[in-house]
Amino acid sequence: MDDVSTPVAMTLDAVIVAVSNDRPRLLVVESEGAPPALPAGPLDPDRDMTLELALRRWVREQTGLELGYVEQLYTFGDLGRRPDAGPEREVSVAYLALVREAEPLPEARYLDVYELLPWEDHRAGVPDVLATTIRPALERWAGDDPERRDRLAMTFGPPWDGIKVLERYELLYGAGLITERAIDEGRPLDGPTVGQPMRFDHRRIAATALGRLRGKLTYRPVVFELLPERFTLLELQRTVEALAGVPLHKQNFRRMIERSGLVEGTGERVRGLGGRPAELFRYRPAVLTERPSPGVARAVR
Repeated sequence: MDDVSTPVAMTLDAVIVAVSNDRPRLLVVESEGAPPALPAGPLDPDRDMTLELALRRWVREQTGLELGYVEQLYTFGDLGRRPDAGPEREVSVAYLALVREAEPLPEARYLDVYELLPWEDHRAGVPDVLATTIRPALERWAGDDPERRDRLAMTFGPPWDGIKVLERYELLYGAGLITERAIDEGRPLDGPTVGQPMRFDHRRIAATALGRLRGKLTYRPVVFELLPERFTLLELQRTVEALAGVPLHKQNFRRMIERSGLVEGTGERVRGLGGRPAELFRYRPAVLTERPSPGVARAVR
């Protein structure tokens, strides 16, 4: 008897991030009666010359947005990651895109990243959901099991490691605090869950992207993809804080930025807080050839 191989289907998923009003925002598409999803679509092997061109086509068709900065994020192919996939095993190649927020088509909207991952925003201190719901639930889950307690300590600290976004999401999933686990197992919810769910494993992909982005802040100037051509140092700081999920010391941040060679003054000023004029700056692309890791490492760490 011949073995029958499971067919494989490839899709392309886009994690499109903007920062507006000091909030990191994710572009999602919606259909009636379903949780929000990432813009995504299948690869057409006869039509699509490259994976990235296929991704850009799907994003344009579903959101009306033309992407600028794009990088490949990760490949997701766990068995059973899409319960409705039928006989096919679905493999998704995810991309991270950084944009300046623009009005999308009516079928798409921007969603606050911290609605999806509310335990990740520490700018105003420890989030309430972490202190009142997540910590107690994870303590019960860990019990006296040394492996579980070690895993809890390594992911949720102390100390807090902002880059371990995916590890925290997967721990919460494993502990049953993520709605998608009940959906994946085809059972009703039987306890508290945290955060806005997404379709399929798209919230896991979003967590992967946020962790990647926080890591890149320390060694690449990706934050400038999210800013206008001219910006104040306060706008730059708040954008970094929005992504990192932690507050930064204003004077230390400014000293670091001014010494880094990342930006240069334009000689222009705008009215700032308290009516005092604030200087406008712009990004210096030449820093890429001047420094091996031109990020904001010392500010974020």
